[in-house]
Amino acid sequence: LVDTANAPIFGIDTHGNVNEWNDKTAEITGFKKEEALKKPLVATFIVQKLRQSVQTVLDRALKGDETSNYELEFQTKTNETRYLLVNATTRRDAESNIVGVVGVAQDVTETTNHDRAVKSMAAELRQLVDTANAPIFGIDVYGNVNEWNDKTAEITGYAKEEALDRPLVSTFIVPQLRESVQKVMDRALKGDETSNYELE
Repeated sequence: LVDTANAPIFGIDTHGNVNEWNDKTAEITGFKKEEALKKPLVATFIVQKLRQSVQTVLDRALKGDETSNYELEFQTKTNETRYLLVNATTRRDAESNIVGVVGVAQDVTETTNHDRAVKSMAAELRQLVDTANAPIFGIDVYGNVNEWNDKTAEITGYAKEEALDRPLVSTFIVPQLRESVQKVMDRALKGDETSNYELE
């Protein structure tokens, strides 16, 4: 049952050496059961930066203090990183003596990589907006400035910090155009966009 489970399941003895390594763990890591058994789990399979924290989780589990949903990074045979969400459970014998730890995991590599890609894309877009050669500014639903790029700051003389959270129309638009600009903004907030609108 453990060997053929659809979740990665691995275990260690009280010395931290692998004594359980099911088929799914072998598939994910690239290490066969025979290659993994009796090897120190942390030193062999966990990425360097997480070894100390993973060792702490395992040490606690060996004292009966279990951990749920702990994210760790496994180093595969091909030097790739797999992200696993692990429940570290204390393993006991028939007399309730602690004999090791079993980790039941969920492979969250694709989700983690997707999240990182989204963050990276957001950072690139932020950089693009900030450094664009055109003035870019934005408002929230209350009409307060929530976007003010470098070019807008250069043209208006107001630094981003000075502009953010201030009402765009009453602070930065000349009095004679405030009413018409407010109408354009109100329409845009309802999804009715306006192109090539001149403002001062």
